[in-house]
Amino acid sequence: MDDLFDAAAMYDEDYLYFFAAPRGLSEFAVHGPVVPGADFPAEASAELAWRLLDLRPGMSVLDLACGHGELANRLAARGCRVTGLDSSAVFLDRARADAVAAGVSVEYVAGDMRQLPWTSLFDRVINWSTAFGYFDDTANRAVLDGIARVLRPGGRLAMDLDNLVMFLASYCQSRVVAARENGDMLVDRYHLDALTGRFEAERTVIRSGRTRRVNFVKRMFGFPELRDWLLAAGFTTVAGYGEDARPLTADHRRMIIVADLP
Repeated sequence: MDDLFDAAAMYDEDYLYFFAAPRGLSEFAVHGPVVPGADFPAEASAELAWRLLDLRPGMSVLDLACGHGELANRLAARGCRVTGLDSSAVFLDRARADAVAAGVSVEYVAGDMRQLPWTSLFDRVINWSTAFGYFDDTANRAVLDGIARVLRPGGRLAMDLDNLVMFLASYCQSRVVAARENGDMLVDRYHLDALTGRFEAERTVIRSGRTRRVNFVKRMFGFPELRDWLLAAGFTTVAGYGEDARPLTADHRRMIIVADLP
């Protein structure tokens, strides 16, 4: 399998430094409904996933490409039996440490989403924060086949991705993605390939007086295309929502796809 970019170089300590919350789950309460986009985006994501996946305590959940565990740990705190899979050892170390600090139990597994080692094990699969579309189309479609395989009959998948319509409307060729008061920052330069649907980025990381560059690529999807891929993978119903859990519109920043198996 040929990777489109070096994921280990992308998802490393620098990424956590700029994007991971500095506090652990245990430092604030897990509470009721939270409006997405409010002061606690990670908890808002957990609430949104809980609603759209129709989660209940005791359900078995796979957080596919779980990153540093923000969502997996919160779902475990709500009573789900959560397994998190990711390819980044750095992210998994952070996820395990935060789970211990929060007093929750999550099985964190190092692995590749193209080679899932389970069959009919999970009630729900969640794939959050644009964690799909990082391979060629043959491999991307095989990932969806794998998700269908690890779900039990009647299982459900939720995927959180960029909403392509809004993404294109606000597209720019470069931007400062993250910055710190000490001058550390991430700066991206972008190229969108209309023939492949791939979004290519060159990221410049400036931290503690050093500069390095890393490239990454992700596939962009409109709802109809991904809906058809999911139907071909064996899902029977596919719906699209925005970050407010309402039916997807051109004005939504996020596209959350919910797909059900028979």
